[in-house]
Amino acid sequence: MKTASTASLLLLPLLAGLAASASAVEAKTWPPRLVFANGTELAATGNYAYDVNRFDGDGYGTAATALEDEEDFRRKEFGFTLKRKGFYDVTASYDFHSDTWMDVALRMETKPLFGRDAGRLRLGQFKLPVGFEGYTSTRAGSFLENSLPTQAFYESRRVGAEWAFERPAYLWNLGYFFGNDLQGNNPGTTLAGRVAWTPRKQAGHVLHLGLSASEEHPHSEVNGRGQTILPSVRWRARPEAALTDARLVDSGSLARVDRIRREGVEALWIEGPWSLQGEYLRQETTRDAGLPGYSADGWYVAGSWLMTGESRAYNAGNVSNPLPAHAHGAWELLLRYSRIDLDNDGIRGGREANWTVGVNAYLNRYFRLQANLVQVDATRAGRHADPRILQLRAQFYF
Repeated sequence: MKTASTASLLLLPLLAGLAASASAVEAKTWPPRLVFANGTELAATGNYAYDVNRFDGDGYGTAATALEDEEDFRRKEFGFTLKRKGFYDVTASYDFHSDTWMDVALRMETKPLFGRDAGRLRLGQFKLPVGFEGYTSTRAGSFLENSLPTQAFYESRRVGAEWAFERPAYLWNLGYFFGNDLQGNNPGTTLAGRVAWTPRKQAGHVLHLGLSASEEHPHSEVNGRGQTILPSVRWRARPEAALTDARLVDSGSLARVDRIRREGVEALWIEGPWSLQGEYLRQETTRDAGLPGYSADGWYVAGSWLMTGESRAYNAGNVSNPLPAHAHGAWELLLRYSRIDLDNDGIRGGREANWTVGVNAYLNRYFRLQANLVQVDATRAGRHADPRILQLRAQFYF
């Protein structure tokens, strides 16, 4: 299988180094890991989430937009990390629920290579550095699902190479992504970059202001019958609930795509138990054969308060879960407003604005419970929908 062999090739050099250091091994029980004589660590990773979705109200009265109660696993991710601090780390994980490769990548520190710190180099499949919420780990999202614009516009994972450079007051990410992803999808190339100013990034005191952009050039494909499939794209979003296939906003499929440009503006403020996070995302699609282009945008702003006094964690330009400081865990209240507009350039894709109220209970560093209540307000082609959605999740991660 082509994708499996590609993933394996990324890991072979590091596995060889691991074998050479196996003369002394110390086993750690939880999370499961082995520590070798030269400081190399091999650890298991996992992220398992079970969701319950309940809908009060429906879509636009059509079968395609019907909202039905559901409960199921959202994620069954399992993988491993292999790392030697100051030298390299390897990540490989797979979501067995969606049958999808997650991050499969080798990251190297440049100081052992060049004698000075010139940043980090990464090769493999991983998330593109365009946007904030989409770039966040699947185990660390404050809400059960990403906001409307992140769902619609974020490019997700691709195979490529990235350079990351961080200093106390700023950080850079620059990546070039090529070929298919490890699922064999998304042929084409993307050049992506992100820059952020971080005048404050001490624990519990963070200010992050960033810009990001990318340019994607999709490629055509040849199917099993020898037919050429020209590039196309479709911009749409679920109503911030993943256990439904209904989309209340949808541009429809746009054929003969030549280029896609994405831009983002992001901000994060953390002060003790309080935090605010927001971003604006936009895409511009250019098409061949004289077909009209299409652009669309959206934004969200979210706030949180950790009632038990902890702070959201921040590292290397991203956020992660707070660590509970009390026997009863860490408890968090959240509020988010997100909006997307897919009505543009003659296409009636619809508009949607959602309010989400959330509660998170981090019972320990490996287990949390989440509850979200989403109020939807969507319109498309003269139709209106305003369902309410109750979402519950139990999540175990390590």
